[in-house]
Amino acid sequence: MDMENNNRNISLQEIREMDLVSYLANLGHEPSKIRNNDFWYLSPFRKETVPSFKVNRRINRWYDHGIGKGGNLIDFAILYQGCSISEFIEGFRMELPVTVSSKMAFPKKSHQHENKITLIQNSSLRSDHLIKYIQERRISVHLADQYCRELKYEISGNSYLGIGFPNDGGGFEIRTPHYKLSNSPKDISSVGIGHNEILVFEGFMDFLTFRTLHPNLDESKVDFMVLNSVSFFERAREKMESHQQISLYLDRDRAGTELTRYALSLDNRYRDQSALYQNHKDLNDWAMNIGKLKIPLPARRISK
Repeated sequence: MDMENNNRNISLQEIREMDLVSYLANLGHEPSKIRNNDFWYLSPFRKETVPSFKVNRRINRWYDHGIGKGGNLIDFAILYQGCSISEFIEGFRMELPVTVSSKMAFPKKSHQHENKITLIQNSSLRSDHLIKYIQERRISVHLADQYCRELKYEISGNSYLGIGFPNDGGGFEIRTPHYKLSNSPKDISSVGIGHNEILVFEGFMDFLTFRTLHPNLDESKVDFMVLNSVSFFERAREKMESHQQISLYLDRDRAGTELTRYALSLDNRYRDQSALYQNHKDLNDWAMNIGKLKIPLPARRISK
């Protein structure tokens, strides 16, 4: 069955049971903190500074304490989009090529077309201002060109250039000196397959920083993964836990720290490596501010 027909035949119950955390991630909403199965967000319905919107991932339900409402994915979607349930289902089935397994989100109606990212050109890194940006992030341009692409993309009829890092679903994480974007589908990014150890990063700038710090690392002995969103941790678990050792290089903000603590509680194969950049938000922030790139790090021991 082709993707379009599969989407048209998806049942109401199947839509209702799609993962809310992944749905919110594809709408651009990231959790402010994670406590066990509870993912806390700044409310998608209003401006606030203290998160009051909670998703319990175990039961896959949301509740907004600010408005006293909650429910399943469909309840959220019709409130978020300001549409009827029949309009949401019709749009979900007819307008977007999604499947239950992909857990893609149905975008909010307003600004749906205006904010769409259209890729126009895909090439190796060559623009001076993007190369300068990579250098300012203390990342090897050679390594960045090895893993990334220079993307020319269009939003609302205007063209831009950005650094694109491909994900497993065929989309890109896009960075410029001023913006952090992604085009659909949003997914994790995997590098390498079938080795004993996997190194897991939250964002691709941290991955590129690590590879810059370890230019001679033997990639035939280790795999890499970039989550591209802490919301994708559960989606990535099966792939991560197929390895004998899982080294975590997650952000040291509240969401990253709580996710690391949660992972360590799951399995003793998870190892927290974030002490390397203690007192900094992430590995790239440490590299930019401490300037340790010229000082060799202790040799890593790769599991046999």
